[in-house]
Amino acid sequence: MMYGIPLEDILFLDIETVPGIPRFDQMDEELQNLWADKHRFILERDGLTPEELYEKAGIYAEFGKIICISTAIFHEVDGQLKLRVKSFFGDDEKVLLDEFARMLGRYTAKKSAGHICGHNIREFDVPYVARRMLINGLKLPSLLDLAGKKPWEVYHLDTMALWKFGDYKHFTSLALLARIFGIPTPKDDISGADVAKVYWEDKDLGRIKTYCEKDTITVARLMQKFRNSEMIGDEHIEYVD
Repeated sequence: MMYGIPLEDILFLDIETVPGIPRFDQMDEELQNLWADKHRFILERDGLTPEELYEKAGIYAEFGKIICISTAIFHEVDGQLKLRVKSFFGDDEKVLLDEFARMLGRYTAKKSAGHICGHNIREFDVPYVARRMLINGLKLPSLLDLAGKKPWEVYHLDTMALWKFGDYKHFTSLALLARIFGIPTPKDDISGADVAKVYWEDKDLGRIKTYCEKDTITVARLMQKFRNSEMIGDEHIEYVD
C-alpha cells in the first residue's frame, strides 16, 4: 500500500477542533450532566471534576466543533512535483464542512480510486468529521460514508497505522515521526493542546490555520519518506485560497 498508490491520487488532510462551548459553566444543566455521565470512569479514576476535564471537550464530536480542515495534494507542473494546500476554516462549522464535502465530491469525481490520508485519521479525523456533518444536517461524501463497505472499499491511508506494522499497542505522534525522519517540525509555534485557548481566548484563527496546514504538509512529507522518495521543499508548496 505504501508503494502501489500514486502520490497524486492521495488527498492529505488534518483537522483542528475546539470545545463547542467555551466553558463548562456556559453549558445548560442537561449537557453538563451528559458530559459527566460520558466521562464518569475518567472522573472517578483521576479524581477530577467535570469542569476540570472540560478542557478536553474538543476531542469529542458530541461536545466539540471543527474550526479548520487543511488539505493538500501532489500534482506535477512541467515535470516538477508540487504540493497544493487549501484550508477550510471559520467560526461557522456547517459552512466549512459543506465546502469541504463539495471539494471531496469533486475530488472523487476526478479520481475514482482517490484516497485520503492523515495521521490517526481512522480513529480521529474521519469519524469526527463524519459525526459533525451528521450533527449539522449534511450528507456524507462517499469517501466518509463507511456503512456496509468492505475493508478494501475504504480508501483511507493512516500514517500512524502504517507505522504500526500490525502492532496494535504502538502509538507514535506525528511530531516524533517528523523528528526521526528529518522532517521540519509542525509544532514550532503551537501544539494541539493550545488550539482551544488560541481560538476562544486569543481569537486567532489564522494562527490555527497555519498550524493545521503544517500538520498536513508534514503528513504528505512523511508519506514521501515512507516511500523512500525525496521530500518536497517549501519552494514547491502552493497555498490556494
